[in-house]
Amino acid sequence: MKVVGIIPARYASSRFHGKPLADIHGKPMVWWVYQQAKKVNIFDEVYVATDDTLISTKVEELGGKAILTSSMHLTGTDRVAEVSEKIHADWYVNIQGDEPLIEPETIEAVLNPIKQGSNDIHVINLMARINDPVDAINPTIPKVITGEDGRGIYLTRGTSPYPKGSIDYFYYKQLGVYAFTPSALAFYKSSPRGKIERIEDIEILRFIENGWHVKYIEVETQSIAVDTPKDLEKVRNIFQN
Repeated sequence: MKVVGIIPARYASSRFHGKPLADIHGKPMVWWVYQQAKKVNIFDEVYVATDDTLISTKVEELGGKAILTSSMHLTGTDRVAEVSEKIHADWYVNIQGDEPLIEPETIEAVLNPIKQGSNDIHVINLMARINDPVDAINPTIPKVITGEDGRGIYLTRGTSPYPKGSIDYFYYKQLGVYAFTPSALAFYKSSPRGKIERIEDIEILRFIENGWHVKYIEVETQSIAVDTPKDLEKVRNIFQN
């Protein structure tokens, strides 16, 4: 089984322009993500997939591998889908380029169902329990709702489900680590955005809306997604300490 790690990195981010090259302890943020991904033993190759030569040049200068992709992609999954047409693999693992603290063992957990012999799953995503109440109402953090079997039912930027009957419930946030088979990526690339995906602006909803089984794996992690300059300062402080 060949597994390739892909780190999508878009320079012109709407919320944080030039985010992949943001400096953290003397290195760009995307470099730190790349280094963590390289520690995952199951990966045959790791690439940064970007639409900008500033990013690809910097990655290669630091000894990494980069692949240029279209500037027209709306999501990281679109970018990974393009890479899947250029590089053959059985699984493609999308590691978001804005989580420089992501642990290698957390990344590798996304393929646990495959290691355990599950052959009927084509999309896997990670989730983690929300411990900070502020995160539960933060619209930049998608919340995950699953069934008892870990199958994804819905993702939302709001706070859901509503605890009317009991407060004995933990909210879960989506982590930026996804695993796809080639067939899943081919479907994603050839399918339009669904009604709910357009409303919530969460790409994994395209699979759920069309009846695909999206498997969720719960992990414990200290990773912080850098969506804003304020998040970047938090990460810089952690590196400094």
